[in-house]
Amino acid sequence: MARVVGVRFKRASRVYHFDAGPLECGPGDWVVVETERGMALGQVAAAPREMEPPSGQVLKKVLRRAGERDILRYEQNCELEGYAFQVCLEKIREKGLPMKLVDVEYLFDGSKAIFYFTAEQRVDFRELVRELAREFHTRIEMRQIGVRDEAKLVGGVGPCGRELCCATWLTQFSPVSVRMAKEQDVALNPTKISGVCGRLMCCLGYEHEEYKREAKRFPRLGKTVETPRGTGKVVRRNVLEGTFVIQTREGEVAVSVAEWSVPSRPAPAKGEKPRQEPRRTSGGPGREKRPGGRGRKPAGPKPDKPKPPSQETSAPSAAEQPAGQGRKRRSRRRPRRKKG
Repeated sequence: MARVVGVRFKRASRVYHFDAGPLECGPGDWVVVETERGMALGQVAAAPREMEPPSGQVLKKVLRRAGERDILRYEQNCELEGYAFQVCLEKIREKGLPMKLVDVEYLFDGSKAIFYFTAEQRVDFRELVRELAREFHTRIEMRQIGVRDEAKLVGGVGPCGRELCCATWLTQFSPVSVRMAKEQDVALNPTKISGVCGRLMCCLGYEHEEYKREAKRFPRLGKTVETPRGTGKVVRRNVLEGTFVIQTREGEVAVSVAEWSVPSRPAPAKGEKPRQEPRRTSGGPGREKRPGGRGRKPAGPKPDKPKPPSQETSAPSAAEQPAGQGRKRRSRRRPRRKKG
């Protein structure tokens, strides 16, 4: 067992677990932790608790609580990030590289600067890295990211008028498909279902499972159903209101799912077998369909079958045959005359 604390390094980022040891810290405190890239400054997101670390995983340790020097170094790194962003942006324009610079991150100890960018194709930035290394005298790493990660780093306001979910509280991106929009009866308009990143909005997956569960109570679209308000074809449905619309001869009629659903039959009494009505096939009223077999005819005397003609009947004689059906006469050929 170990005292494990959850630490977050950026807003709306994943929570990483570290071994707190005897250090006392609470949510909101700034701590210096040990990572694979070196020391890093993070904020406590979950208070320490006793838990068993995952098998085969060694937790990094929390070095100390952040002091004034640590906070001052963090602020200096933020200033360097802004300056490095402007310098790198100017060099990209000078060289005409097909890339878009998104953000710059300095490690806590200043040993490396990471430049995040987006590009539609492969970019040769070797000369750019050399110039940046001579300018800042530190290791340079160019990291290409996607459009969703770009929206998460930059932030913005969504179509709903609120700040982006990925920039505030969403820690991981879940797969979103057009099928989710179809099952929620959302208009398939790209401008309506796309976010600021140009991809499908993440919020389409928030209530997808609830829509799937509620949609099982509704008839499918295009099906002809019988309702207390008439018989018609289902053209629309509203899962949130619990209604669907049918097209009848008089026009469109809204029907509630509660009044359309057929009440279930009463359960049989204890010890009584449920009654099963006989099924009849299309062969007529005299043929009853039984489970596991074909329909059978009603019992009764079997009719006599006509006997086949005997195979020992002798062939008719020549005298008994009608005229014109006797033995055929063989034609005689005339001998050919020899010439000369």
